[in-house]
Amino acid sequence: MEAAGNTSAPVYGVAAEFQSARDLYHAAEKIRDAGFSKWDVFSPFPIHGMDEAMGLKRSILGKVVFFGGLTGFLTAVTLEFGTSSFLYPLIVAGKPTNLYTVPAFFPIMFELTILLSAFTAVFGMLIMNGLPRLNHELFNWDRFKKVTEDKFFVAIESTDPKFSPRSVKDFLESLGGTNITTIHGD
Repeated sequence: MEAAGNTSAPVYGVAAEFQSARDLYHAAEKIRDAGFSKWDVFSPFPIHGMDEAMGLKRSILGKVVFFGGLTGFLTAVTLEFGTSSFLYPLIVAGKPTNLYTVPAFFPIMFELTILLSAFTAVFGMLIMNGLPRLNHELFNWDRFKKVTEDKFFVAIESTDPKFSPRSVKDFLESLGGTNITTIHGD
């Protein structure tokens, strides 16, 4: 079995190359069925149905963004109604200082909702993906550079409870993986 990276560094995982998107898809189904939990697939383009093949659940980012937007909306409502109705209730040109002022306040409520939703989406995505990250262990493997062109890869991480370098190598070979390599960290 090949090795990539600094071989004196800890093992990141074992990676294998597959010849086509179909092979990668079927390998993902078998890896999922084998009970592995810390692994990922890499391809030069999105593969339809790969989330289901990997057994991935729906992301919680949508719920987090909803609460970010709700926070923006409630902040706008509090600032606008709190100041105009309770702290400084000024009647200007006969305009009310109660719930009937919503049309005047709607642009601010809308904008703060969108602003906080956007910030929550961007920063939530960065945090959930573990970014920013300057380098990834897979970049130490020369063959992995082809992932942006025409190659398909799967990597099973050493932090997986079922990980054993020898058994993972044999398992990936049985799935039709080639160029199976132990990836070491930096």
